[in-house]
Amino acid sequence: MPVASNSPPRLVLASSSRYRRELLERLRIPFDVIAPHIDETPLDGETPEATAVRLSIAKARAAAAKAPGALVIGSDQVATFDGRQIGKPGTHTKAVTQLQAMRGRSVDFHSALCLFDSRTDDVQSADIVTRVQFRDLSDAEIEAYVRAETPYDVAGSAKSEGLGITLLEAIDSSDPTALVGLPLIELSRMLRRAGFPLLEAR
Repeated sequence: MPVASNSPPRLVLASSSRYRRELLERLRIPFDVIAPHIDETPLDGETPEATAVRLSIAKARAAAAKAPGALVIGSDQVATFDGRQIGKPGTHTKAVTQLQAMRGRSVDFHSALCLFDSRTDDVQSADIVTRVQFRDLSDAEIEAYVRAETPYDVAGSAKSEGLGITLLEAIDSSDPTALVGLPLIELSRMLRRAGFPLLEAR
């Protein structure tokens, strides 16, 4: 439930991702950043959606421990292909291998979002699914892309906000910001439900 206050609560983004920080800056509201430190290993038998939602909540709670009284945003993204979860490649070779496997195919990206109100222990969470169709890429295109953008820190090895958009045939999602990692449409809904002013906050 929203908590009455004369001023908005502190807003915290629980993330070390500059992409999520840049997205949140679009809302033109003040926020702090606290990098959460959690184990992001999927649990045995866990669905991609469950993994993404669980980790988004865990990130928010971890950051909230350092920011009592704050509204904390947690987010996590899991890519799925052929029924398997696809993580961040971490290396050049793994990024190339991921893209080779996905060329000409569709990949689902689960972008989970959590808004944790540390004042009330209230948790709002959602999973926004984006289906991405990859072009039938040549080995040369994949190699050139990976060398140019080094997408080692993103699930699925493609930065759609940058040169990675050239790898794609189509994107199907209810929120165009979800694929980058922070679904702003859903976040705006959550903030309003928590009583945090958006357009009024200046």
